[in-house]
Amino acid sequence: MKFRYSIQVMTVALGLSVACVGAVHAQASDAPASEAPVGGTKLSPADTQFVQDASTSDATEIAASKIALKNSNDPHVRKFAQQMIADHTKLSHGMAALVSKKGFTTTPSADSALVGKLQTLKGAEFDQAYVEQIGVEAHQRAVDLFQQESQSGTDAQLKAAAGHALPTIKHHLEMAQQLAGQIKGSS
Repeated sequence: MKFRYSIQVMTVALGLSVACVGAVHAQASDAPASEAPVGGTKLSPADTQFVQDASTSDATEIAASKIALKNSNDPHVRKFAQQMIADHTKLSHGMAALVSKKGFTTTPSADSALVGKLQTLKGAEFDQAYVEQIGVEAHQRAVDLFQQESQSGTDAQLKAAAGHALPTIKHHLEMAQQLAGQIKGSS
């Protein structure tokens, strides 16, 4: 149960503002040595890449969702964005806690090109771009990423955490696909 929420927390924290993300990172990397795993478990290159990719994904989804709260007037899009911020913050915090115990830290950053593009859009144009690029496309990539880790990750705890987060991420994708259908139907 702890690992499910760990990944959810890690994902959400990544999308927070740079200051908040830095604070989360600092907290994760300031963990006492007594919390380090016995034997100094290190992450494989593939597991390390998963953590970095998941962190970037979470940061991007959180940052874009915060923009959605400002740039969208559609109550469904705004509700989806609030859900993404909450869930991905939980995922991000959890991931950070898990990997910090393994002696690994990451400084998550959002996809600045995508977030920058979304900042310039408003109204229906924003809604369509946000739902397609963040809701559907980004969540499809996240499903693939977490599925791959849950099946072939080498760290048992990280593999389990990815597996526990996968249903939530799949649910986000389903929500986004439904929302995309509503947006296309109304235009």
